[in-house]
Amino acid sequence: MFELPEYMTLSKQMNKILRGKKIKRGVLGNSPHKFVWYNRKHAEFEKLTRDKTVGEARSEGRWLFIDLKPGYELLFGECGGKMLYHPPGIGLPKRYHLWLAFEDGSSFTATTQMWGAYELYEIGKARNRKYVKDMRTTPTDDKFTFEYFCRLIDTLPGKKSVKGLLTQDQLIPGLGNAIAQDIMFTARLHPRHPVEELTKDNRRKLHKVIMIIVRDVIKKGGRYDEYDLHGNLGKYVRVMDKNAVGRPCPECGTKIQKIQYLGGACYFCPECQK
Repeated sequence: MFELPEYMTLSKQMNKILRGKKIKRGVLGNSPHKFVWYNRKHAEFEKLTRDKTVGEARSEGRWLFIDLKPGYELLFGECGGKMLYHPPGIGLPKRYHLWLAFEDGSSFTATTQMWGAYELYEIGKARNRKYVKDMRTTPTDDKFTFEYFCRLIDTLPGKKSVKGLLTQDQLIPGLGNAIAQDIMFTARLHPRHPVEELTKDNRRKLHKVIMIIVRDVIKKGGRYDEYDLHGNLGKYVRVMDKNAVGRPCPECGTKIQKIQYLGGACYFCPECQK
């Protein structure tokens, strides 16, 4: 699944490669997928995107906005899979869930592996969509200060664990289970550690680590198992993932363990993350 760093990478590349291209034809895929959510019928999407020009692409959390001028914007959300640019003369993948063919012979396709929203709105109306309109501050926003982070923790309803803070309800938009593993390891916090028991030093370190790791993943073009607009894999190699299980911790040598918690796998060092 794309997380904040991958969407940041994709939006930057789109602004460089796709911006200014005129759409010859827009198609909502050739392979039905019950977990791809559209808000338009196929014929309607094709009619509304015809002759539109690609404008600015921007990412917020795990959502990607692309202006289609005049008057519309594409919204991609909570997606996993590939978003690819195809230069003129390069064929399309056999299966895709959205295709924009441009007048210069190039194309853009989006293909989902798990689930995702592919939606077309009149300009400005995407802001009213569920999960977008009430989005909290992201780690790439200047407002994501330590003071904001503490207020967020202090106002959490019920009991939350550190993994819950990082991955549930998009309390910190753009983070997911994958990047959360390295954040928890670097901050030396167990996934089940209660948020309410975090000391001020714990909070400060966790906030700092979130910022550092998110920026590092963005700098490296995303994670090593996610693709960019050109089909290249990112260069950020996670310390804590399925490949780490049973191997020695890079800090203390203790074997890395795996548990299932809050709907997904957690990888951690039982010594460094007590």
